[in-house]
Amino acid sequence: VFLGFSSFGELQLLLFVLFFSLYLVTLTSNVFIIVVIRLDRHLHTPMYLFLSFLSFSETCYTLGIIPKMLFSLVMGGQAISYEGCVAQMFFSASWACTNCFLLAVMGFDRCVAICAPLHYASRMDPTFCAQLVGTSFLSGYLFGLGMTLVIFHLPFCGSHEIQHFFCDTPPVLSLACGDTGPSELGILILSLLVLLVSFSFITVSYAYILAAILRIPSTEGRKKAFSTCASHLTVVIIHYGCASFMYLRPKASYSLERDQLIAVTYTVVTPLLNPIVYSLRNQAVQTAL
Repeated sequence: VFLGFSSFGELQLLLFVLFFSLYLVTLTSNVFIIVVIRLDRHLHTPMYLFLSFLSFSETCYTLGIIPKMLFSLVMGGQAISYEGCVAQMFFSASWACTNCFLLAVMGFDRCVAICAPLHYASRMDPTFCAQLVGTSFLSGYLFGLGMTLVIFHLPFCGSHEIQHFFCDTPPVLSLACGDTGPSELGILILSLLVLLVSFSFITVSYAYILAAILRIPSTEGRKKAFSTCASHLTVVIIHYGCASFMYLRPKASYSLERDQLIAVTYTVVTPLLNPIVYSLRNQAVQTAL
């Protein structure tokens, strides 16, 4: 049973209105961006291809979490079957990992565009872009499967109350019986692999980007080159900051209220930011609209 926001009392109705409004905007804007990029041939470039898949991944991620959370706010609590909890954790973890890898791919795309503009079209050809996207999705699902197996091979024989609004790894792990140390270590290792590998990839890409920008003689040219990366950096900082706080820390430091606030940030706010910072302020997308 999800306890979710049951401790917020009379504020639950207000939270429902707030989250429902944000979710409608998130869902509409992400779907809208996918459709616009699909229909306008001027946006059939690698950068917008990756953006459309990121919007698709974010949309799928929120669909598995937020509708159930909204229902819990109205009803004050909600039951979920064991199999349903397994499925929710698998898909939410898979899409979250996929987002990390897609952000790394987008960083690589910006690196090639700025560091080797004359070779951009030949290097980022459709076949290679499809391979990058396919690898991101496959890797995400494999890591999601690994995290789910690490959690649900444990016995659950105590409380069935989940101190959260969805089946996330920390609150579900806290319900397991027996020694959870190996599982905690397994989740930590998998989380480190996802976050560090993808973030290291982004860091290396931006090291090359920074070196290329510093070689541009004019200040205006440097600003223009950096502006193409600003949106990506904004989402990366928020996404990796929240994910690191949630999954790269010991079990003893979990806090219901604080963890739910962080979870709301990366399940509601971050998917809303993607279409805003990437597209709605982008001149090419505005022209397409």
